Amino acid sequence: MTQYLLSVHMVEGEPLPEPDAIAQIYKDVDTFNEEVKAAGAWVFAGGLHPADTATTVRVTNGEVLTTDGPFAETKEQLGGFWVIEATDLDAALAWAAKGAAACQGPVEVRPFQDEPEA
Repeated sequence: MTQYLLSVHMVEGEPLPEPDAIAQIYKDVDTFNEEVKAAGAWVFAGGLHPADTATTVRVTNGEVLTTDGPFAETKEQLGGFWVIEATDLDAALAWAAKGAAACQGPVEVRPFQDEPEA
């Protein structure tokens, strides 16, 4: 099976849902997570704090430079993710559709690279 990253994206500056709606989203995501686990597709998942809490690390000629803030200068930022195992892209897209419905946001699907042969 192939592992896929299902990444949830947020747009900074958009108003947050009302507290009741956020509570429902958390409940729906928990239900989705349990479904993924029960199907044996679960690898790992996590939600992220807002992008303004990020620190970017670069190394140039052995010198480490840290910068407050996200790497990408954009309003669209990664808000959370799932790593799943799926038989093919269609199966991963089906999980992504359920995840997008649960979290009420867009979900990008990307396969992991195969490990190089030793």
